[in-house]
Amino acid sequence: MNYIEKLKNETKNADDFVYKNIVIGSNKVDLINIESITSADDINNFILKRISFLDKLNTNDLTDYLYNYLPITSISYVIDYQTLKDKLLNGFTILIINDKDILAVETRRDLTRGVSEADYEKTIVGPKDAFIEHYNTNLGLIRRRIKDENLHIKTYSLGKYTKTKVGLIYLNGICKDELVNSIDKKLKKINIDCIIDSNYLKRYLNNSKSLFPTLKSTERPDLASLSLLEGKVLLIVDNSPEVLILPTFFIDFFHTSDDYYQKQLNISFIRIIRLIAFIISIFLPAFYIALTTHNPDSMPINLLLSFQSQRLSVPFPAFVEAILMIIIFEILRESDIRIPSSMGTAISILGGLVLGDAAVSAGIVSPIMIIVVAISAISGLLMQSIEAINSIRWYRFILIILTSIWGYYGIFLGIILILTNLSDTKSQDKDYLYPFAPINFSEQKDGFIRINEKKYKFRNPILSNNKIRGK
Repeated sequence: MNYIEKLKNETKNADDFVYKNIVIGSNKVDLINIESITSADDINNFILKRISFLDKLNTNDLTDYLYNYLPITSISYVIDYQTLKDKLLNGFTILIINDKDILAVETRRDLTRGVSEADYEKTIVGPKDAFIEHYNTNLGLIRRRIKDENLHIKTYSLGKYTKTKVGLIYLNGICKDELVNSIDKKLKKINIDCIIDSNYLKRYLNNSKSLFPTLKSTERPDLASLSLLEGKVLLIVDNSPEVLILPTFFIDFFHTSDDYYQKQLNISFIRIIRLIAFIISIFLPAFYIALTTHNPDSMPINLLLSFQSQRLSVPFPAFVEAILMIIIFEILRESDIRIPSSMGTAISILGGLVLGDAAVSAGIVSPIMIIVVAISAISGLLMQSIEAINSIRWYRFILIILTSIWGYYGIFLGIILILTNLSDTKSQDKDYLYPFAPINFSEQKDGFIRINEKKYKFRNPILSNNKIRGK
């Protein structure tokens, strides 16, 4: 079968497909590559220049000669048309010798950016490098830290049209086989047209019962490497600068990678601050609505009079006022993310100062409501995970609705609903609130309070085969 004609028909003679015919004595070589994803320098230096000397050589078997003497490490035989297409679309140059033997030579062009600092997972101390959109580079950043033969990788090609390379990475002997097999089965069941980014996999691996995310994405190689040592699994997706960590527990969203580069006392204080901020972000607006709407008798009289005097000119009930202010803040936050950075400062000043002051002066909202919503919103930004921040937003709305109906009873009902939902959640068949439910005192040495590293010698026992962390 004439593979060249078949390829031309299927691609409709696409402009970036290059076909070159080379005659060497009695031999004929057809060269095919895709100009947009292959390196012209590599093709010229390592293939064409090498072939140009063949007229002077006596080669009985041209195929074996090219396979053995082309100065490129990645070269392989192609046995069928589908493999030819796959190699071609992945940046290989195809050599068809005498219309029968086919070689695929890797001449992939480097279309990626260099390793840079993390964009949203900022760190005060510790490594500054971050993952990029190149599979092998990201894998190299992990192997650079974990130099062990037990670092195993399973590779998948997902997406009907994109055929995206996905790598499942784990430490053999530390990570439990049942966790690896469970994720492996889920990945093999994925049937989708495209995998553009690692976030496309979340819908298949996240627990849909919980508003809070049950897996975590990171752009930091040090955090990813530490997760492997704890017995977790990583998913690296080609063309994505983020690596997925599975399973992820509730406590993981209160930890950052630089927690392990500072003194335990300082880190414990910061983690408690994050917990307080999490509680404030969810409950503060609801608590204010309960105070002013249903339970004013629980406030000191002076504070009550102050709140009421501020709300005299406001035409809306506290519930509507809170919802309005939260929606406005979310609009400002979204616009600040989407617009160019050079305009972000102007938008922040206009939204935060000018519009806020104008709204108070016009009597649309009260000053105390702006303070409550601002503190709540800022507190929710202490988490680095965007999905965790979005989950806090939904919990906040639920609490506001419940307290607008039942006051303090609504807050208690909301706490029960949140705890019930989190307790019922599983992350890859593991309890999401571990090590608090079920309780494990040894693992709480690295919970909200971080104990001295010398006394903390155990991996996560529900993930790891080997409990000993180190000397």
